[in-house]
Amino acid sequence: MVIKKKKKSAGDTIYTENASWSFGNKVPKSFSKHIKKSVPMYEEAHNIVEEVSDFFLKEKSICYDLGCSTGLLINKLSNRHPNKYVDFIGIDSIKQMITQAKKENKKNKNNKNKIKYQNGDIKKIKLKKSDLIISCYTMQFIEPKFRQIIINKIYKSLNWGGGFLMFEKIRASDARFQDIFSIVYNDFKLKNGYSPSEIIHKTKSLKGVLEPFSDYGNKSLLKRAGFEDSIPIFQWLCFKGYLCIK
Repeated sequence: MVIKKKKKSAGDTIYTENASWSFGNKVPKSFSKHIKKSVPMYEEAHNIVEEVSDFFLKEKSICYDLGCSTGLLINKLSNRHPNKYVDFIGIDSIKQMITQAKKENKKNKNNKNKIKYQNGDIKKIKLKKSDLIISCYTMQFIEPKFRQIIINKIYKSLNWGGGFLMFEKIRASDARFQDIFSIVYNDFKLKNGYSPSEIIHKTKSLKGVLEPFSDYGNKSLLKRAGFEDSIPIFQWLCFKGYLCIK
């Protein structure tokens, strides 16, 4: 079921009680504003990705952004490496996101590198040999039964020495920590203008859509795929980033 708007508030949009979250429809137009209020230190995570990219992107490199949404991050990376011949490929399963990305990111035409936006299912798309692959809060929306397959595909497509940056919302290791994570995160959203009813309806709309793993679960996915060298590079309570090198 598609989300329906009920009314505007100081936060964002209130969703009908029985609706399921979708990234389609009108969401892409307000996504950049919405995500910064919903994901703590979202821009700081992007800054980390930009800094780390310096160690992996070289002449004729290929860089993927899986779940690129409106292309904000991949556009930043292109502008950070304007004098390198790098192919940046943003993939998203939502057609409206790709359309919005093309509209928003027309400022780097003078860069030597190039950006290609591709609408498609990551489970079915064949990845080229690449030096850097990024997944920012994407795997958590993919059905658990497919995640290992996708991580395996990422590992195989990387060149030796290539990097994989994965940022995910995580579940805590036990109930006490999970309570702390949830309460502090809800406080974060309240401070950003969301009303209690918005937070409740958003949580309900994400049932069966957002399925975070624990830190242990994510590390197990990465290790089974072949990533022996990995390290946490970011964490804000229930949001965590990993750097993996093949």
